[in-house]
Amino acid sequence: MNGKLNLSDLNNLAGFVGAALVDSDSGMSMATAGGGNIDLGLAAAGNTEVIRAKRKVMANLGVRDALEDVLISLGNQYHLLRPLETNPELFLYVVLDRSKANLALARHELKSFEKTLDFS
Repeated sequence: MNGKLNLSDLNNLAGFVGAALVDSDSGMSMATAGGGNIDLGLAAAGNTEVIRAKRKVMANLGVRDALEDVLISLGNQYHLLRPLETNPELFLYVVLDRSKANLALARHELKSFEKTLDFS
């Protein structure tokens, strides 16, 4: 996968702290941007477990719907996990400063951003 896996455009999200494109099979980051004092590699691996757990619960409940995103709200941050529509085995992990972020707009912009990723 050599194409455009540049996450730097996500820097334009209000409150952007960091982001990673993560393979949910391995938990490995394929690309990262920003991060500040957050270890994006460690966070990617941990959040892979969140995605796997949610998918398992959905399967056990017989929920036949796509997992659109998972939001983790902390006191000062939002952590947004968004599986890609084009490849559900990959997900975007984005950290936003809660005091500066617009969560609805960020979700919309992430959906649009996915269309710019090129895996060719």
